[in-house]
Amino acid sequence: MNNEKEFKEFGDLPEGWKWVNFKDYVYFQEGPGLTSDIFEGRSEGIPFLNIRCIQNSYILKDKLQFLDKNIVQRHFKRFLLQENDLVVSSSGTLGRTLFIKKEYLPLLLNTSIIRMRPLNEFLSKFYLKYFIESMFFQKEIYRLSTGSAQSNYGPFHLKRISLILPPLPEQQKIAEILETVDNAIEKTDRIIEKYKRIKQGLMQDLLTKGIDENGNIRDEKTHKFKDSPLGRIPEEWEVVRLGEICQIVYGERLSESEYFEYGESVVYGTTGVITKTNKFLGIGETIVLPRKGSINNKFYVKDGQKFFVIDTAFYLRFDSYKKKEFNAKYLFIYLQRINFELLNEATGVPSLNREVLRKINIPLPSLPEQQRIAEILSQLDQAIEKEEQYKEKLERIKQGLIEDLLTGKVRVKNIIEED
Repeated sequence: MNNEKEFKEFGDLPEGWKWVNFKDYVYFQEGPGLTSDIFEGRSEGIPFLNIRCIQNSYILKDKLQFLDKNIVQRHFKRFLLQENDLVVSSSGTLGRTLFIKKEYLPLLLNTSIIRMRPLNEFLSKFYLKYFIESMFFQKEIYRLSTGSAQSNYGPFHLKRISLILPPLPEQQKIAEILETVDNAIEKTDRIIEKYKRIKQGLMQDLLTKGIDENGNIRDEKTHKFKDSPLGRIPEEWEVVRLGEICQIVYGERLSESEYFEYGESVVYGTTGVITKTNKFLGIGETIVLPRKGSINNKFYVKDGQKFFVIDTAFYLRFDSYKKKEFNAKYLFIYLQRINFELLNEATGVPSLNREVLRKINIPLPSLPEQQRIAEILSQLDQAIEKEEQYKEKLERIKQGLIEDLLTGKVRVKNIIEED
């Protein structure tokens, strides 16, 4: 393979850098593809890793599944992961990487995950990680991979791609710079998760006990509570059905010819905003609830925003329902707590029935209390959103650095010499 001719888009590599065959420098092992009949329903044993478990730089332990220890020892021992193994996603979102920490072990490799290790001392495992995350690697994999719904790759494809190999000191410095950004991303992730845990705890208290005029969460020891269809709630609260406080309206069809990039109306579908148009069904506030497909999604449309909802979703209309005073943001926050997938009555594509939605019970404090609850939780949402935007900015910086550093456009040689 004449690598230098094949990748002219990169220009000339710096002196001392070279193209090499990936397979000559990297050991890779694909997971065994465990079938559900040997692990389904198990709550103990040796956990195994699949694509759903890898989240940024850590493992979601609640998504791990287990395999009997005896089965592992007899048939899958060679797939047991070791500390500092680099694991890489090979399906769906390509290039998701993770170093295995001691605290994760024992842990078994499984489908859609590939274990990688440098084959010799000329390749840094940390540089390898960032090469896997580079656009070059991902473009090559997409070009070679199979799968119509999502890209998949395996050892066969890895044997056919190339690796940009700088001298080892430059590899180490490149990885050190990128690791600094990764650490900032990981720190931001922890802050986001902390805010989310705080929000979950507050939602539980605020939507069952409420908050009094002094800003304190009510306590059953000092305040009167009563039984209700939703459990114990403050004495002054009501319980109403969703159909009593709003009208649940079907979305309408919208042809692609009516999409308009600079339209003043946002168009909602089952996954959120999908485009813009100049047509509109209303002006917010409203709440959009998918009718088919991803039925557990809920979307809040702020006051004053023109909106259009396509026919795979519902939206709530409040203007003709004045029997009860309520805050739309409060209602949205409460609906977020409800798992709409449990309301699915379809055997095929998940679907929501409008009559079932109308019967949903909603706790209704006074309007000022609803507003206080909504304000507190909205402030947390804003804090989470701010951190998520910062994380996105860091990820853009990281991707730009990967492309500049791993192609030699930006050199680290001078930094090494100064060190």
